[in-house]
Amino acid sequence: NVDCVVYYVQKLSVVSSNTRVTQVYTRGSRTLSFLHLQSFSYAEASYVLTFCWSTSPRCPGTLKQAIKDVEALVDEEVDGSVHSIWLTAEVDHWDNEKERLVLITDNSLLVFKYDFVMFNCDQMQRIPLNIIDRIAHGQFSFPKNSLLQREGEGLRVFWDRLREPSFSSRWNPFATDFPFVTFIDHPVRSIGDAFAALCDMQTFRERLKEAAQKAHAMKPFPGKANGVLVLNQRIHIQAYVGLMSLIGNQNRLGYCMARGNIGF
Repeated sequence: NVDCVVYYVQKLSVVSSNTRVTQVYTRGSRTLSFLHLQSFSYAEASYVLTFCWSTSPRCPGTLKQAIKDVEALVDEEVDGSVHSIWLTAEVDHWDNEKERLVLITDNSLLVFKYDFVMFNCDQMQRIPLNIIDRIAHGQFSFPKNSLLQREGEGLRVFWDRLREPSFSSRWNPFATDFPFVTFIDHPVRSIGDAFAALCDMQTFRERLKEAAQKAHAMKPFPGKANGVLVLNQRIHIQAYVGLMSLIGNQNRLGYCMARGNIGF
């Protein structure tokens, strides 16, 4: 009966093995519980990342509530019906990870930034399926002199092969005008079968290809060849130093976590 996730990071001065610590975070009438399981033992201070999965109705910041909230933002006249929902993470052009909820509908790929602590949707990106022309998946690569590296595979969705990002956009960490979006596995993928399915990048790729192919056939976009290419190739990130991404990714700043009284 596990159907939602809340994250919590706490710095502990001394942690003994098999310690179980419960922390309750309260905001108004909303209460979230956090459980630390099987903490690690270190002589020095350590960070413990914990996942609390609960079906409690007192926890409105759950995945179920998040799905309900983002589904309410779907415009049926524009997007059509919802086909599937995915929990993933986006990697931007500076290698910063950002937690995302993704919906595949009849006509759109919808990418949501949802705040699991404040219980609201902060951002939505709508990508018409009939303009998607490529889906690439594979290992990550960086420029020859880059100090960055990333393990694992990614999935990149392209929708304008003729438009290259401008020089100013490449060097602007806040630029959002790129004609592609890159996804990776969410960290909760490995903690249970139910969430492994929700975060499965291979199935997501297959469902996205099917939906995009159908959208191309139903509503051809002028000037675009019908069909979607699926390529097994390296996902290139044109970043060199990435101090901001190094700090942010190590501390999960792109994920919605409760850190004291501040939500990220």
